[in-house]
Order: sequence, then C-alpha cells, then structure tokens
Amino acid sequence: MEKKLLIALLAIIVMSCQTDPKDYATLSGKITNRNSDSLIIRSYNGFSKTLKVNQDGSFSDTLKVEPGVYNLFDGKESTFLFLENDVDINLTLDTKAFDETIVYTGKGAETSNYLAKKSLVQEKEFTPNLLELEEEAFKTKVANLQKTFTDLLDSYKNIDSTVAVNERNSLAQMQEGLLGVYRQQKAKSSQYDDLIGKPSPSFTNYKNYNGGTTSLSDLKGKYVYIDVWATWCGPCKREIPFLKEVEDKYDGKNIAFVSISVDEGRGFKGATPEERKSAAVEGWKKMIAEKDMGGIQLLADKAWKSDFVQGYKIMGIPRFILIDPDGNIVDANAPRPSSPKLISLFDTLEI
Repeated sequence: MEKKLLIALLAIIVMSCQTDPKDYATLSGKITNRNSDSLIIRSYNGFSKTLKVNQDGSFSDTLKVEPGVYNLFDGKESTFLFLENDVDINLTLDTKAFDETIVYTGKGAETSNYLAKKSLVQEKEFTPNLLELEEEAFKTKVANLQKTFTDLLDSYKNIDSTVAVNERNSLAQMQEGLLGVYRQQKAKSSQYDDLIGKPSPSFTNYKNYNGGTTSLSDLKGKYVYIDVWATWCGPCKREIPFLKEVEDKYDGKNIAFVSISVDEGRGFKGATPEERKSAAVEGWKKMIAEKDMGGIQLLADKAWKSDFVQGYKIMGIPRFILIDPDGNIVDANAPRPSSPKLISLFDTLEI
C-alpha cells in the first residue's frame, strides 16, 4: 500500500513540473552595429510586427504566430527564420557582416539556423556570373549546386518537418527551374542588340553628389560606363566593391564611371512627395559616404520615370550601360563590374 502511495505521489510531482506549451513565440537577441531602433517581422500571409531594439542592440518580444518561415528586416538587410508558438529563440548578428554572423540559439532554433546557412550559400553561389556561363557549363554547375544544397539539408536532422518537405520539393525542381531562368535571361539580353551603334538616350542636369548638376553631354569625348542602381537594392550594393576595383584599374583612362540612383524614398512614410524626395536624397548621400563610392554619383530627376531610365526601358536594377565617346550605345545591357567579361569588353575598345 505504501509503495502504491509513493508511486502516486511521484506521478503528481512529475506532472506538476510539466508546463503547457506556450501559445506564443519568444524572440530575443543582440545586434552589433544596429542599423535601426526596430526590427520588422513579416510573413507572406500578411503578419507584421515591429520589435523595439534598444540602444545597446538588445531586443526581446513575444509573437503569436502561425508555424512558418518569417522575414526579419533590420532597416537595411533581411534574413529568414522559422517561428511557431512555444519556440524561444535568441538571435545574434553583426550588421557589418550580416549573413556571415547570424546565429540562432534556444528552443526551436535549428530550422532558423538551416535557413541562415542556406541563405549564405545562396549569396555565395547565385551570382550574376552564373548566368554568363555557356549552357552546358551552366547545367553542370547547377547539378553541383543541387548536391550542395541537398547535403546541407541532410546535415540538419531536426528541422521542422513541413519546411523539410518543402525544401526537398524545391530541390527536386531546382535544375529545371534555373535552366528556365537562364534561357529567359539569354533571350532578354539579345533584345538590346539592335540598339548597338544608335544614339544613347540622354540625361540632363542630374543632381551631382559633389555639388551642382551633370548631363550626359558633359562627358562627350569619353566612354561612359553607367550603373543604374538604388540604395535599397541588394544586388546593386553587392556590385559596389567590384565597381570600385574597375574604377581604380581604369583611373586616368578615357572613360567616365557614372552611377545613377533611381531612389524615390522607398520605405519612407512621408505625407508629401516633397518629404519622400528629401528622404531619398538624404539616404542616397548617406550610402555614398558609407560605401566610399567613387566615380560620378548622380540622382535621376524623376526616379523610374526619368527620360533616361524610360529610354533604356529599365524595369529592374542593377543595370549597366556602356556609351562611346560620340554618345552612341556600345552595350545597352553591359556586363556587371563583377564579371570578367567587362574587362574583356573594355580591352576590345582600347580605352
């Protein structure tokens, strides 16, 4: 009888130590070199919540969520994480090396760590130069990448089962999907061939970062390599270090390097067009200073609606253009600074 009573008491003690699953997720962490005083957590189904980031970079909050992959935006860059109720995740990162330093710890962190590692591999491997390969070389590269991502997924044993299934389904379609993108890009590039040798669309009196204004006509007599970009464009920013290297290589040569921003105040919730324009100008100036950008830095007069942008039918950025000393188009969709093909092109022109 005493033995049964003891067992019953032990059962009560064990049950009393158990807690019900929480009906919310907990997210906390520390951001070194914070970009903003807040973080935004968003999902594809419309969920959005702003988290306060303290002066020292620390933050902590709770979120009632549906299980799924969420986007975390710090004001400049973003990453993905997996959230569901009852997880308790701590995030650390240094914005100076954003993707390279993301680490999640705590209850339910493994799926988020997988997503962070996957993003890092994607950033390294999915460069614009991938689309410049010949088709057979492209197919071989993609097959190798499919194995890399499969091995990565296999190395994370305890990620969310739904995420795992979705990832395997995506990997199964990876080669076919990327080949479709490759062929579309090749077709898109050829659409500009008939512009070669024709007079370039012009720009007039664009605001110059160093003061005053600059027009395309001011650069006549030189080759002009133009980068159309924006401060919020990730692929644009990744090209900046390569562009600086090319500028240094051709310093003193008969070529001008021009960067034209189409910033229009994206993300700024000003009440008037004037406020949004002012925000665009300040954000543009700030990034040029932070990135120590060289060349001739210009701001398009009407952003995407500028005559120059419309004349080249620019629908996506970055976009690179090469114009000859007479103002005629050499290439309306020129190689990126990160592509070895750019130097090969310059070499044929004896700049």
